[in-house]
Amino acid sequence: MRSIWTGSVSFGLINIPIKMFSAVQESSLDMDMLDKKDHANIKFKRVNENTGKEVDFSNIVKGYKIEDKYVILEDSDFEAADAIKTKTIDIESFAFEKEIQSIYYEQPYYLEPDKGAMNAYGLLRDALEASGKVGVTRFVLRNKESLAILKPYKNVIVLNRIRFEQEIRNTDELKLPPVSKKATKEMDMAEKLIDQLTEKFDITGFKDEYTAKLLDIIKKKAKGKVQKATKLKVVHNKQSDDLMSMLKASLETKTKKSS
Repeated sequence: MRSIWTGSVSFGLINIPIKMFSAVQESSLDMDMLDKKDHANIKFKRVNENTGKEVDFSNIVKGYKIEDKYVILEDSDFEAADAIKTKTIDIESFAFEKEIQSIYYEQPYYLEPDKGAMNAYGLLRDALEASGKVGVTRFVLRNKESLAILKPYKNVIVLNRIRFEQEIRNTDELKLPPVSKKATKEMDMAEKLIDQLTEKFDITGFKDEYTAKLLDIIKKKAKGKVQKATKLKVVHNKQSDDLMSMLKASLETKTKKSS
């Protein structure tokens, strides 16, 4: 793996030099964009809007537009905004992970201790495990400030980037039913169905089946075999539908499968 960021984790007066690595990789197939006529590969170029000529990456700079003029930014300008956060993951506080809603989670990274930091790294990892809490921090990655939590996963400290509150869209524009706090027969039956379908979560039981099937279709198509897609129709429940009878039927179906 190749590190994407180097810096340090600050824990009180303890400074832990670390390297950051992406913790995830895509399971989807890597598709190329081709010209429909001759299947030639489509290439994207960085082109000067005025001249139409391609611009070498080394000659591209970043700018922010103010009153029809661009202010050009150098690497030093980004660091000057907050030099500490560009090199330090400073733990500001600790919290229970259950207090953080799943909608805020964005991207996980592995942290590896740099030279001479093994003991301090191990101390922080094991202390987090023992406390059952996560460290809350802010740092700058790729010229963007990120909120994040630090938590142990197996024998590594994971930094999980989370979104700021202002990045979450308001739900006011959505047409949603009112939240009901009344106990109803339908609610009781729905809870029974949830209980019946509840089992211990095991991530190893879930695989990317769609990608495997798609790859199988690609291999067959390469041999001249074309597979037709099954036509599916989305069924919309009506407001007048009898939810109670549907819930009962769902419970009975599950019972039959289990026996």
